[in-house]
Amino acid sequence: MGKQKMILKLSLQDDKKRSKVMQIAVSLNGVISAGLEGEAKDKLVVIGDGVDAVKLISVLRKKMGCSVELISIGPVEQKKADKKDNKSEGDGKQQQQQQQQQQQQPVTLPYHYYESPAETKYDPGCSLM
Repeated sequence: MGKQKMILKLSLQDDKKRSKVMQIAVSLNGVISAGLEGEAKDKLVVIGDGVDAVKLISVLRKKMGCSVELISIGPVEQKKADKKDNKSEGDGKQQQQQQQQQQQQPVTLPYHYYESPAETKYDPGCSLM
């Protein structure tokens, strides 16, 4: 899997909550970097490799108690200098190799994680006395 860029919209009021959100985001497996963007610093941008967006959103909602919306998710854009280097090399062989590598990688489908409520077990045959 390649690097992914996720943009989440959060409803945060103070700097303390913002720093807590950053700590939570960086603590997940696969996260390379995280940052806050936007005028009100209400957009969390997470870059990582194999980061589970559903898990990130559920952890933020559970621990922070704020509304979290997934705005976008997609591959990380390369820098313009990298693109110019690739164009100058410009061999068709290199593009073919990249296509073959993408075709060989297995396709993973997103999964949904649901927690069932804690069930209390009652055994009528058991008595305390």
